[in-house]
Amino acid sequence: MRMLRSTLDHVRLRDKMLLLYFLCVFVPVVLTNLIFYHVTSQNVKEQRMQDISRALEQIKIEFYREFEDAMEISSIFYTDHQLNELLEQTYPHPAEYIAAYDSYLRRMLNNTYSPVYHSVGGMTIYTDNPTLLDSGGISFIDERVKSLPWYAKIPPGRQSKPIFVRTDDGTGEQLHPFSLIRRMNYFYSENGHEKILKIELRMSSIQEIFHNLNLRGSLFLLNERGEIEYTTDPRIDINHKVVAYSTLQQPKDTIEFKTNYVLTSNLNGWSIVTAVSGDEVLYEMEKSRNFVLLLTCMNMLLPTLIIIWITRSLNVRIHRILKHMKKVKNQHFELIPGTESRDEIGQLTGEFNRMTLKIKRLINDVYVADIQRKNLEILRRHAQLNALHSQINPHFLFNALETIRMRSLMKHEDETARIIHNMARIFRNSLVWNKDRVTLREELELIRCFLEIQQYRFGERIQYEVQASPEDLNYLLPKMVVLTLVENASIHGIEPLKHGGRIEIHFERREEQLILTVRDDGVGMSAEQVQRLYGYMQSQKDMGERIGLQNVIYRLKLYYGSRFELDIRSAPGEGTEIRILIPADRESFSSSAQ
Repeated sequence: MRMLRSTLDHVRLRDKMLLLYFLCVFVPVVLTNLIFYHVTSQNVKEQRMQDISRALEQIKIEFYREFEDAMEISSIFYTDHQLNELLEQTYPHPAEYIAAYDSYLRRMLNNTYSPVYHSVGGMTIYTDNPTLLDSGGISFIDERVKSLPWYAKIPPGRQSKPIFVRTDDGTGEQLHPFSLIRRMNYFYSENGHEKILKIELRMSSIQEIFHNLNLRGSLFLLNERGEIEYTTDPRIDINHKVVAYSTLQQPKDTIEFKTNYVLTSNLNGWSIVTAVSGDEVLYEMEKSRNFVLLLTCMNMLLPTLIIIWITRSLNVRIHRILKHMKKVKNQHFELIPGTESRDEIGQLTGEFNRMTLKIKRLINDVYVADIQRKNLEILRRHAQLNALHSQINPHFLFNALETIRMRSLMKHEDETARIIHNMARIFRNSLVWNKDRVTLREELELIRCFLEIQQYRFGERIQYEVQASPEDLNYLLPKMVVLTLVENASIHGIEPLKHGGRIEIHFERREEQLILTVRDDGVGMSAEQVQRLYGYMQSQKDMGERIGLQNVIYRLKLYYGSRFELDIRSAPGEGTEIRILIPADRESFSSSAQ
């Protein structure tokens, strides 16, 4: 990061603004619009493909409904006993057949199902009964019929499974219609006559189904062998030859959608396929592409013009200041012309003009006098420094105490020497504050020094006990915290008593906490005094001139925040116990903190 900032410091302001424009305007706008266009294209494509799949499924259902209508009619004809008897009966005279035809056959073939099933274009029964007349939906099975392609596809023998094929009766129609053909052998034939039912579907209904889709592609109806039975592509001739769908050459960007007929009686394996161009799938996106491009240009043009305008305002004025600074360097003190503006560059221009006037005035008017005044000031500072050096050094006091101690030892006054030595250690330690925290071992040494001095003063009136585990001596605590508590216990708790008292100091580590306890059997404190000490923990004021336990609480808050606990138990005449819980930190932490 520092290297990058150093590199940017050497880049011209105009280039920085261009870089800022490129990174903060151009790249985000382009990326945002690309992502927006990509996501929109994918959503439109998926939605369009779902619409095509649903439309294809709808065509499949409607076409199958047309086929089912023909299957229902064929089942009715196939199981009609009266119709079978009329077709099997031998009529000696044509008039008898005409009477039978008018009584039942005409109604069956022409009037019963045509109004209900609009998909049925016509029904014809082919038979080889020579006593029937070839008219009104009844036709003879002659050599011409037997030569038709659909007749050859009828299963031989007594199989009654219907077949669904395109039929060509030689009428010259452009598109051969679909027909359902079924052998009518449900009842036993006494005369052995062959009866075949042919139901033609209305091609106009089928064309309406396949052309009722808003697609710019082609639809293909394929049989179980993959051969095209119907298509909306007029270029493919399926009337005169068999065309397999796999032989068609489709463009590379063509997307195929396919739906199959499964588990159906006669259309099992048939399928409907549509081949749609890739542009067709995204044709709606093409309508909004221009809008996206226009929005991108607008998002880039307006910020570009604003940045160019602002950059010019900054760059021109900064170059003007730089040019005049070079003149000042060559001692040409010219002011920058023009009205001062209120932005930072305008303020810089005004300050430059004032600085130029001031430098010129200083050089011309007060340069020599100012040098003389500064020389006098330097001499005065040197005098003050020498005076400070001549002041008493605190080490003089330490050396003096050490001299008194040595003289006491020479006179065999060991106890006095030891007390002076303890006093010097406490005094020296109180003046050295570059070490904020000390080990428990160091704190214990100061506590023992202080208590020895107190015993020297008061004799047997003060007794004390210090308990600490050797393995806990390297744990850290704030400097002179426990010593201050011991001092309070000695001065405010034990000294007022004529018979003296006892002070107990305990150090204990419990898991991740260090417990510091100072207990005395002195005069104790009232409940108001205890509450006032607890109130110091809630106070947010600075330490100021605080001393004693108030100072201890402030320093604990400074070091540990809310991670320490303070427990005070005291009553008048019963002594005082103060317990402090702080986090247990090792000496390595102290060295790293320093």
